[in-house]
Amino acid sequence: MNRKLLLSSIFIAAGLVSAAQDANRTFAITGDGNGDFLWMNIRQVDIGSGKITQDVFQRNKSTYVMMDADNKQSIAKSGLAFPTATMVAAAAYDKNHDKLFFTPMRIGELRWLDLNAKGDERKFYTLQSSLLNSTENVRDEAKNFTRMVINADGNGYALTNDGNRLISFTTGKKVVITDLGGLIDDESNKTISIHNQCSSWGGDMIADAYNKLYVISANHYVFSVDVESRIAKYMGYINGLPAGYSTNGAAVDKDGAVVVCSANMFAGYYKFKMGEFNAVKIEGSDMVYNASDLANGNLLYQKEADAAKNFGSADFKAVVPVITNEAHIYPNPVTTGEFKISFDGQQAGRYNVIITDLSGKAMMTRTVNIASKTQVETIQLNRSFAKGVFMVKVTDANNKFIFTERIVVQ
Repeated sequence: MNRKLLLSSIFIAAGLVSAAQDANRTFAITGDGNGDFLWMNIRQVDIGSGKITQDVFQRNKSTYVMMDADNKQSIAKSGLAFPTATMVAAAAYDKNHDKLFFTPMRIGELRWLDLNAKGDERKFYTLQSSLLNSTENVRDEAKNFTRMVINADGNGYALTNDGNRLISFTTGKKVVITDLGGLIDDESNKTISIHNQCSSWGGDMIADAYNKLYVISANHYVFSVDVESRIAKYMGYINGLPAGYSTNGAAVDKDGAVVVCSANMFAGYYKFKMGEFNAVKIEGSDMVYNASDLANGNLLYQKEADAAKNFGSADFKAVVPVITNEAHIYPNPVTTGEFKISFDGQQAGRYNVIITDLSGKAMMTRTVNIASKTQVETIQLNRSFAKGVFMVKVTDANNKFIFTERIVVQ
């Protein structure tokens, strides 16, 4: 065999193995081992096999520092300041920034572990917010956030036990939390309500490639959630699980199956296909650490979305991750054939404005000269510009990325 061809084959094979391992990379919130129900440790698990691969953070062993997210000052180590001291039931992995977000139970804070940080000392950040929990309801089980996921739009979403508060949070340099309100039962749900304690509390959330959320309750009930309308629709009940096996953690594997784990049983991991709801055990999966939550960067129906995109399906609607935390473009939607861009805070100079479709194809380009930090520029669309969803990307004269935002042209 040609030596160059052989080397190329080896590199391709190695790349495929690495990609598969990365797709299986999942984080589990666990106790110390069999018989321990204090969910304060963070472990990495191969979701394909259900085997623990790394101890990321152990409450009694790992060194750590916790920083205030606003002032970047270190918080004194005490019982309450311990990152996972009150236990964790909701976590989400942000693969774009390599952060693990979570909400400690009975504390009105959003915290995250920076997995990019160098050294042996784990670096945590914490952000206080009344949108998470107030003093009067912090001990109310119904008001605690027990489901969390990073959606296809790049934002995080978290849901309380009772389904009456859905929040979103940005995942970039500055984290901003928004209260979206409570979920609304679809008319077809009838007696199986997203708010019912017996059927629908606890569990976890996953997301799909089309920006939809899925609640998998601790009692095996599955709901889909439309983010825009907040309507929760009952989809089905997971069969095939052992008696007493609560579904507390959920994540998507590289093949698109949903993997679940239990916080109250040491019975390993199970998986099922969305829509079929017949769970089968992952043989050889971990039976030492029960887990209160699972989190990874995989999206449900990603393969189907990729295939639809590649074949140009008219039904495909790509979801573009949110890149910035502030809006620079208005009005949005665009209804008059033009929009304005605020260059507030930018240095004087020349900037490029590139409008693309959701596949990245350039539709229009403009160059603007900015003389002041408060300048606003008006961009007129071509008369032939079609209606739809587009991306507006702004770069400087050296093609350095400044920001990008999604616009809707009506």
